[in-house]
Amino acid sequence: MGITVNIYYTGQNGSARAFAREMLESGLVDRIRAEEGNRRYEYFFPMEDPETVLLIDSWTDQAAIDRHHATPMMEEIARLRDKYDLHMRVERYVEDAAGMPDQDAAFVRR
Repeated sequence: MGITVNIYYTGQNGSARAFAREMLESGLVDRIRAEEGNRRYEYFFPMEDPETVLLIDSWTDQAAIDRHHATPMMEEIARLRDKYDLHMRVERYVEDAAGMPDQDAAFVRR
């Protein structure tokens, strides 16, 4: 039962992109990706909103998320969010144990 959290970071004057760049360049992203239970940690840029960055953050289960939230890295991330004065919108998704229905899979080109 994987859990994916989409976090939209929004700032001003390119601050969200600067935040994502510093997360990568500081090594925080690599450290998070190396944590037990992390499945994905990637930043994306919405084409229609240059002041927002989307983080797709995926974990094996809630216990892995809880362990991550208990690490000192969370304080580092919070400091960077404050530094860049970012606001967040969060969406949370739990994987469907049944997987993708056949009628939906028919629309996926591989």
